Amino acid sequence: MLSETIFSIQNSSDFEKIALQVFNHQYINNKTYQRFCNLLGITKNSVKKANNIPFLPIEFFKQEKIVSTPSSIKKVFSSSGTTGSITSKHYVSDLNVYEKSFRKGFHFFYGDITEYIVLALLPSYIEREGSSLIYMTEKLIQESKHTESGFYLNDTQKLVHTLQHLISQNKKVILLGVSFALLDLIENHTIKLNENVIVMETGGMKGRRKEMIRKELHETLKKGFDVSQIHSEYGMTELLSQAYATSNGIFQTPPWMKISIRNPEDPLTMLGINKTGGINIIDLANINSCSFIATQDLGKIYADHSFEVIGRFDHSDIRGCNLMAL
Repeated sequence: MLSETIFSIQNSSDFEKIALQVFNHQYINNKTYQRFCNLLGITKNSVKKANNIPFLPIEFFKQEKIVSTPSSIKKVFSSSGTTGSITSKHYVSDLNVYEKSFRKGFHFFYGDITEYIVLALLPSYIEREGSSLIYMTEKLIQESKHTESGFYLNDTQKLVHTLQHLISQNKKVILLGVSFALLDLIENHTIKLNENVIVMETGGMKGRRKEMIRKELHETLKKGFDVSQIHSEYGMTELLSQAYATSNGIFQTPPWMKISIRNPEDPLTMLGINKTGGINIIDLANINSCSFIATQDLGKIYADHSFEVIGRFDHSDIRGCNLMAL
């Protein structure tokens, strides 16, 4: 099965081959994507290289049912949004693909989940239905197999006590939190962590605080937690894979995910390294929806294929999983 080969990618040649196979599958089976390609004058037969594959604007996830296997929807993930706003919906026909993606993605960057105690501080996500981040975090908490792992919604005092106890026991911990909640935590509590605790931010301010550029956010969190680095998770409703930054806000992707940068003035033209533009993502784990997405995030890529998220286009919605440029 094509969905199985995605996670066996070892090099750029593998990626190129499988990306073309996924494109052919989605061009045939995803009618929205097929119409989009046709409007650009692109057909299945005209795409010979992965660089020729067109990227579907992410807004289509708000307007259309983006599916390549329409007969068996198992789960619908939805984005956060302000009251009355139209949210994105990701129709997932095979949860096994999503679970394999986030498990293998986590292992690729951090190793065995059972080595960590997972403490989740994700208000605004856990309080609504349809969050893919909550689905992933619940599974990682379960698979960590530690009784201390869990969600800490309003009981931050208990979270602080748990952290202090785990630090005294030299346990390896991941504190995964939405940005505004981590800022609230350091403002209301004195917390001194050690090298065994990874602080990982995901998401923006959700209207709770003024948006900050990532560098400013990380400097504030590093000072508040007394740590040398803040980690980041980059994901969104429309993706079934995540990128991670282990230092300095520079993200890396798993082997089945690739970033490119488009010219903001000419979205069909790609930019080179160190050039700021719109972030395009190939996420082959999206095999049953659309793997080729033009996001509304701004960023740049570097020579080693790492990338940085700088902000968002001015006219786009503030999203829970990204930071707004000031």
